[in-house]
Amino acid sequence: MKFIISLFSLFLTNLLFANINLPAIFTDNMVLQRNAEIIIWGNANPKEEITLKGDFLDKEYKVVTGNDAVFKFIIPTGKEGGPYTVTLKGYNEVKLKNVMLGEVWLISGQSNMEYTPAWGMKDADAEIAKANFPDIRFFTVPKLSSSYPQNNLFGSWVSCNPDTMKNFSAIGYFFAQKIQENLNGVPVGIISSTWGGSPAELWTPESVFRQNPQLADNYKKLGSSEYYPSQMSGAYNAMIFPLNPYKIKGVLWYQGETNTGNAEGYTDLLSSMIQSWRQAKGEEFPFYIIQIAKYTGWGDTTVKIQNSQRTVSETVKNSGLVITSDLDRTDDIHPKNKKPVGIRMANLILKNVYGKNNGLVESPKLKNVEYKGNKAILSFDFADGLHFKNKESKLFEIAGTEGQFVPATAVIKGNQIILESKEVKNPVNVRYDWSNTAVPDLFNQSELPASSFSTEKIK
Repeated sequence: MKFIISLFSLFLTNLLFANINLPAIFTDNMVLQRNAEIIIWGNANPKEEITLKGDFLDKEYKVVTGNDAVFKFIIPTGKEGGPYTVTLKGYNEVKLKNVMLGEVWLISGQSNMEYTPAWGMKDADAEIAKANFPDIRFFTVPKLSSSYPQNNLFGSWVSCNPDTMKNFSAIGYFFAQKIQENLNGVPVGIISSTWGGSPAELWTPESVFRQNPQLADNYKKLGSSEYYPSQMSGAYNAMIFPLNPYKIKGVLWYQGETNTGNAEGYTDLLSSMIQSWRQAKGEEFPFYIIQIAKYTGWGDTTVKIQNSQRTVSETVKNSGLVITSDLDRTDDIHPKNKKPVGIRMANLILKNVYGKNNGLVESPKLKNVEYKGNKAILSFDFADGLHFKNKESKLFEIAGTEGQFVPATAVIKGNQIILESKEVKNPVNVRYDWSNTAVPDLFNQSELPASSFSTEKIK
């Protein structure tokens, strides 16, 4: 009897292999990137002719499967719309229904990006109840790890409703909602590939560590963990690599808390990771970072990660930063107030990526520092209405050549802040909000906070 079952299983396997098989990212309810050339790929019998039709296409496409049993279509999508049906036909026929053309964003990182409304988000019940947006679609990548790059994963696209929204990334949802609202109802697809507790090394391809062994050595400082696998590149291989051919508009990244355990090197690591993801997709897509929030403990490692994220956002092209440290208490590593985080990110993306002018949506950003005698003069971009929340700030410090930072008095004049201290006659460095727990107090007229920063070179 076991032999018969084995033969039947083998028959089913062979039959399955002869048929068209699509990666899991292609399911009913999916969103394809609008106004783009996209790839639809899969497996079928070698030399099998595959035909593709779509309601949004003006012609039928045909390819012949290669000797490696892989086929690939490159097709144009055109403007937003749907629902459409996409049909692939070979020895069998596969129909994908309720397909939309719109904006596709990949979100990734650790638990604060994974954080769902059901986890105890602020105002969760009210937000869940009104989460009926059928043209917002979610795809959740399951937690998978591999020593080698994988061709597929698991999952399916679902429409946004209270039941699906409450178990999806809260930031991803609020981001999608704001984007859709400001783009006149365009469908939005959010692919969530996240792993709570994961360090950035898990999301970085092995090639990066071969080119920079020091980053691999730095990873050893973290040691093993019960929250994530120890294999470097494991999450990239299993949770990002299979998605590389899928056309997206850009990436949102919220990660760094775990890397407070090896903060030195995070600037190089994150920059290299971004570059590697872009190389894999063959385009310099937008990559936007959510800065980790303040958190009690860990010496000054939280602020070092914040500073690295700021530095990367200012040095890597087509990137940006959202600051969150003013939104919650500092004694909770999982801040509950996720809605303004998603909205701040959406406002920044709407301006920089989609050209929508919604006013001042950037945080004040240090432009340059000029030293004159015993004074340091800081100039800022995005500084309209620059002000201290409590009329004065005690978060600025200056240092002389000996490298000892001391508190400085700070006076705002237009888009500049003038610092001085009786203890420092010739300042050479300044820093602001250099603390794991201090809440930022420098804002612009949009009540967006400035990031922690230091002009001292920190890796």
